Formats: sequence, structure tokens, C-alpha cells
Amino acid sequence: MRRLNLLLGIVLALVGLSVWIKPAAAQSGPADETFMGDPLCLPEAYSQNGSNCLSMGPSQTVTQLDQQGLSIPLRPLPATHPDPGLTTVDIGFARINLENSEPAPVYATLEDAVAQSNPTRYMEPGFLRYVSYINSQDVDDRTFVQLSTGEWVRAGRGRYSTFQGLEFRSTPRNNFGWIIDMADVRSGPGYAAPETGISLPRETVVQVYEIVEQDGTKWYRIGLSQWVERRYIRIVTVNTQAPEGVDNNRWIEVNLYEETLSVYDNGQLKFATLITSGQEPFYTRPGLFHIYKKLERETMRGAFESDRSDYYYLQDVPWTMYYDEARALHGAYWRAVFGYPGSHGCVNLSIGDAHYLFNWANEGDWVYVWDPSGQTPTDPAAYGAGGA
Repeated sequence: MRRLNLLLGIVLALVGLSVWIKPAAAQSGPADETFMGDPLCLPEAYSQNGSNCLSMGPSQTVTQLDQQGLSIPLRPLPATHPDPGLTTVDIGFARINLENSEPAPVYATLEDAVAQSNPTRYMEPGFLRYVSYINSQDVDDRTFVQLSTGEWVRAGRGRYSTFQGLEFRSTPRNNFGWIIDMADVRSGPGYAAPETGISLPRETVVQVYEIVEQDGTKWYRIGLSQWVERRYIRIVTVNTQAPEGVDNNRWIEVNLYEETLSVYDNGQLKFATLITSGQEPFYTRPGLFHIYKKLERETMRGAFESDRSDYYYLQDVPWTMYYDEARALHGAYWRAVFGYPGSHGCVNLSIGDAHYLFNWANEGDWVYVWDPSGQTPTDPAAYGAGGA
């Protein structure tokens, strides 16, 4: 009986204690307690509304770089070089190596050419004279080439550029371009920024992530801590919006300031490359034009000075597309480099690039020529018919 009373007392005591003590979970917290906030994001790229963390510090830097198109690791351009077979031709090219004032004798046979006797005709004097040939012979340290007519002339065999632009699988996210001369890369924009020790050779393809004005010139960011000065680079600014007047969503854009050419088809960038446009005073005329004639080969000749001292003769210019009087898009086998003005008004391309463009373009396609710097004259009085 005593044990039963003791047990009953313990139970009653526990019941009373449970009523007196309230669970901690049911208690209200202090009124001034604050939320501690989201954690810092890991060092990755985040969208503005797609994370539950604070994009600060390393993650903020990575996100800002990604918004400029500068991802880690760097994304390559969605592009490749076209078929290298486009750079080949079935004839050779040779330069007449005589004084500009000397006519070039042409002979019926190799023997006459070697003996320098009995010329059948003379080629007009000029500062730039190239012929195409089907055969060549070296005799006594002299080179003679046979023309398609069977005639022979003394000339030096030429070598042409095999440079090719880029063919795109899709429109790139970033602007891009080419190094046009050996460029020392700096760690920041401006001449005071230390050099990185990296030197980029001519024709290196780079992407452009940022442009900054510093020390009186533009600086282009081409990597994480890599900057190149304007004079060493030519860029393509991607713009898939058709120029005013283009009604079929196919056009060729020629940028005279950058010395670049871009091809757009159905709102997508298809191809881009370096060019050589007209040099003062023989500017390439800005405007919107149609390709009106395509020729696989075209012999070009002409002079602009009254004394014809600037006469040029260029035989079998490949892949010619006329679009503005005598101005054309065409291959230029006599040019070693592109990215600088230097023609008589035509748009010069490498043989491979001209071949690619010739295959893509149709007569009637649009050619949009412009100069974003505004330096090229637009007054019609500044232009004649043009030339190579």
C-alpha cells in the first residue's frame, strides 16, 4: 500500500511539472531578431535572378566577365577556315621586273627571249605589271614565262597569299578580328600597363570583349588580362540587322574603317575576312550596290595620271564581282597582306576568300559599303569609275 501511494505521488508531481514548464518551441523570439542573409556565391557565373546567394567577390567578377562574353574557360568562335582547296589556281602569276618607264618585250619563242631578239610586241610601261603563265624556264639565272598565247616574256614568278577568313556555323556572341602586325600584348589598356610577354603574329584570330579609350587610342580586350592597341587589330562588329534598302536578307558588308568584309544570309553571319580597299585619293565609294557581273577571270588595266606613269596591267584577276562601275570584289594575287587600304577603289581579297565569296554570291546580291569613322568622302564628285 505504501508503494502504491509513493508511485501515485510521483505521477502527480510529473503532471504538475509539465503544466508549469512550457515547451521552448512555443516561446516567442525577441522582437529585434534579424535574418542573417544569403550566403556568398561560389566563384561561378550567375544570372541576375537565378541564384539564392550573393554574387560578390570572385563570383561577381566572373559574372561580369561572362556578361562581356568572356567566359572561363574562353569559348571558341563557332567558325572554321573554308576549304583550303579554294586557294589554288591552275595558272601561275609573274611580275614584270623592269623599270616603270620601260616597255616589256614579248617574244614568239623561248630562244628569242633568251637572246633578246625579234620581239613581236611590247607591253606598255607601268608601275605594276603582272602576267599569268602556263610554263616557265630558268636560263642563265633569268626566269622566262610562257603566256597562254604561247609567247614568252622575262618575269619573276610570284607567290600569292593563302590567307583565308572564317566561315561560321552560327552567329558569334562576341565581336572578333585579326592581328595585322606583330602585336605585343599588355596586361591592361594603355602604354603604362606592363607587357605580358605574349606577342601575337599577323593573322592571329582574336575575340574582342571590351574597348577602352586610353592614351589617345582605342585598346581592345582580347583575354582575361590581355589588351591590344588599335593599330595592330582589325575587327568585325557583328550586326545581323539588314542595312536599309536590303530586301532579300542577303548582303555583303564592307567596312572601310576596319578593312573587313562580312557576309550575312537570312539574319546570320556566314563569313568574314580582311580586305584591302581604296587608298586616297582612289577611295572605295560608300553606298548600297548590286553585284551586276561575275567573271571567273578578268584582265584589269588602267591609269589615272595624265602621263600614265601609274599604269597597271593585271592579267587574269580571279573571281571578279563588279558592283559599282569599274569597282569590284576580286582576288588580288599581287598582295601579300590584307587589312590596309591600297587599291584603286576595288575591294581586294585573297584568292581563297574571293573564291568563297564568288561561290556564295549571285548577280543581284547586295553590297553595302560604309565607313563608321566618317573619314571616307561621300561627295559623288570625289569618285570616278574606279579601278583595281
